[in-house]
Amino acid sequence: MRLQGKIALVTGAASGFGEGIARMYAAEGAKVAVCDINLDGAKRVAGEVGGTALGGDVAKAADIQAMVDGTVAAFGGLDVVVNNAGWTYRNQPSLDVTEDDFDRVFAINVKSIFLMAKSAHPELKRRGGGSFITVSSTAGLRPRPGLTWYNGTKGAANVFTQALAQEWAKDNVRVNAVCPVIGGTGLTSAFMGVEDTPENRQRFLATIPLGRFSTPADIANACVWLAEDRSSFITGVLLPVDGGRCA
Repeated sequence: MRLQGKIALVTGAASGFGEGIARMYAAEGAKVAVCDINLDGAKRVAGEVGGTALGGDVAKAADIQAMVDGTVAAFGGLDVVVNNAGWTYRNQPSLDVTEDDFDRVFAINVKSIFLMAKSAHPELKRRGGGSFITVSSTAGLRPRPGLTWYNGTKGAANVFTQALAQEWAKDNVRVNAVCPVIGGTGLTSAFMGVEDTPENRQRFLATIPLGRFSTPADIANACVWLAEDRSSFITGVLLPVDGGRCA
């Protein structure tokens, strides 16, 4: 198994991409801390994959620290972090977005990475190195209109990734980002700005050369590769998992 002996923390792991990552990590031999603000959902996933469930808000420093500490307490260390928890507002004219929505999307998508970096890096370094992965978005590489401020959060995530990769290389901590194209998750309607129907999906599918949305398995496969030892020379990468959208 590709992640045998690894200890991983995955945020936003009660559903969507995060659940897919947690499940595939466990299937590949990792011990997984399933972290989510929805603790009941986290407990469901953790119970099914043999992991531990940890609740908390990724925009709060104390909650992030508790996730890291809980992972170490449960499994004895930390080798892999996946910053997957994210949020968006409904696709709309950018000047119509409220200040509250702006603050929330930056807190969840940007501040959370800062907080996780501060809490997780000492544990990764203590293990002799590790993998720090952020689930970013093609929105940070080739932004769509109507999601300007969300796009900015993913641009920030991408720059964080590239800068931290250089800074943490001396500690053998690799830092990478996975950039999915739109997928079938609980946020799909918000991304599209309309109801998620086959008809409304068509205009988005038309921009993806391989002709389909991303799936949790697509994202999980990329995250497994970035966590395993066979990618030990890969750092600072913004990996599009997008069916060719950014080609």
